[in-house]
Amino acid sequence: MKVGVFDHLDNATLPMAQFMEQRLALIEAYDRAGFYAYHLAEHHGTALGMAPSPNVFLAAVAMRTKRLRFGPMVYALPLYHPLRLAQEICMLDQLSGGRLLVGFGRGSSPAELRFYGVDPADAEAIFRKSLPLVLEALETGVYREPGGDPIELKVECLQRPTPPVWYGVHSPESAERAALRGWQTISLDAAEEARACSLAYRRALREPPAVEPLLGLGRFIVVAATDEEADALATRAYPHWHTAFTHLARKLGSTARHPRPDTWSALHRQGKGVAGSPDTVARFVREQMDESQCNYLVGQFAFGDLSARELATSLELFQHRVMPQLG
Repeated sequence: MKVGVFDHLDNATLPMAQFMEQRLALIEAYDRAGFYAYHLAEHHGTALGMAPSPNVFLAAVAMRTKRLRFGPMVYALPLYHPLRLAQEICMLDQLSGGRLLVGFGRGSSPAELRFYGVDPADAEAIFRKSLPLVLEALETGVYREPGGDPIELKVECLQRPTPPVWYGVHSPESAERAALRGWQTISLDAAEEARACSLAYRRALREPPAVEPLLGLGRFIVVAATDEEADALATRAYPHWHTAFTHLARKLGSTARHPRPDTWSALHRQGKGVAGSPDTVARFVREQMDESQCNYLVGQFAFGDLSARELATSLELFQHRVMPQLG
């Protein structure tokens, strides 16, 4: 089983420079631990996402790691000019020696789209127009607006025809779309819902692929010496993350999309997070992966006010005591 990381890059208490350095050091530890990939969310105007320019942060990740694959999960495509995005994707792929993964979405927060002058009602149309332009430019090295003159990128992707494309799925229909396009997926939903997506994805495959696509399942994970210690850490840290997650909805009087409960215990009851000893975490992961029929665990290890020392301990226990039990 491959293991990766999902990160909102949320900051609860630290000065910005210190926070960035600590998170980059943690990502170096993910690299040394043999994790497959680091997936970074994009958010604006909220402490949920301290990388409003994912590509700037990911350029630093490229320089600080050697084997770890990485990429946005996802680019909020309506906020980008497709030419500029294609050029930056090519730069990151070259800087990293071909370790970039790319994810594209419509933007999960209507408020954040409005910050950039984008009407959320137009997000779907912009996504459908921009994505083919970006992918064609990556494949050919030439950007072509309909009716416009072709523009050579000059900086082309190292991975051919493009870096692997990832997609966030919330329904069997979205999973089927991803399968038909050859994209890999991540679900943050409950195991039963993720299972429906996994089954739809595999049904949609025209023929068995040579290498099985990665179907990711995202879960909050905290590991400590005992169940009680880990639960205390998660119970303390999670409300900080949830405050950032709901900040814009509360500020603007709207409703958060894909809502999360406001307490750790409620999140755990939904099966979307685990805090425990290595044996407890390994058992939870095996059960979740079996039920969801996913084959790629994507852990959200860093969230809320978990300290550098707490994260280091959690990661060390996960690497040496949990991963061997996962196979």
